[in-house]
Amino acid sequence: MSFGLSEGFNHSSCEALEYKLISYVQLISEFVNMFLLLFIVLAGTIWLQQILSLIEVKGDVTATNDQLNSERVPWIELLDSEKQFVSASSPRIHVSHLPYKFILLKILQSIVIYVARNPKDVLVSYFHFHKFANMLETPKDFDTFFEKFMEGNVFGNCWFEHVKSWCSHNDEMNFSYITYEEMIKDLQSVVERIASFLGRNLTPQQLNDVVEHSTFKNMKNNPQANYQQVPVNLLNHQQGAFMRKGTVGDWKNYFTVAQNERFDKVYQQKMKDVPLSFIWDMSDLVTP
Repeated sequence: MSFGLSEGFNHSSCEALEYKLISYVQLISEFVNMFLLLFIVLAGTIWLQQILSLIEVKGDVTATNDQLNSERVPWIELLDSEKQFVSASSPRIHVSHLPYKFILLKILQSIVIYVARNPKDVLVSYFHFHKFANMLETPKDFDTFFEKFMEGNVFGNCWFEHVKSWCSHNDEMNFSYITYEEMIKDLQSVVERIASFLGRNLTPQQLNDVVEHSTFKNMKNNPQANYQQVPVNLLNHQQGAFMRKGTVGDWKNYFTVAQNERFDKVYQQKMKDVPLSFIWDMSDLVTP
């Protein structure tokens, strides 16, 4: 597998991919018997790959040992994904960080699961990912990356526009919205909700098996799920790990007071008309 661009994968190169992505989206639009999973960057992507893989095999983790999750639920952005998509059996489950503008109406007849995460933690997680992802620009420091994120000059473009564009069109498709923080708080209920949304009838034991093998601890130790087998030309595993902390509120360890105040102001301005809310700290997950 190879990403659309193996180096310098930044805002400008994302625009350079537009023709290729549109061509591929036109191809997959001919297949409506698929699930299309859409995620904002670093919002639990491999977590959902694991959950979907296990739901499809009714929680039997041994049935997933023959393939990496990134192969079971492949990326639209991969160069060789067209061939893989056409040859796959139904249902075709794909994952992508693509903005709404790339998706054709015909695709929206499929099932869309959109997973979002509070953007402060997204920024921090993405900063660390840049430090060991060879296909992305290595950030000079956190402050520099903070500025690029706020300006939307990162792969995936502007977080605010990505979330707003998808959620403002959710009534046009069979759409389910899930947050990373919900999964941290009550993974069992989220798994049950996804299975129901997909029309998958699993027994209580099968649902429990999906949950057990989708915990952060078990996934971190599962070579099929933790991305440790991704080639070193893409990820420098000596510099970091895809599964880093799996928590809420890590942004507090990085944001200065000024950065936090600025972020809050921008968030209020850009998201004022969007009826979404996020959990910003682990303490907020505790039900009184």
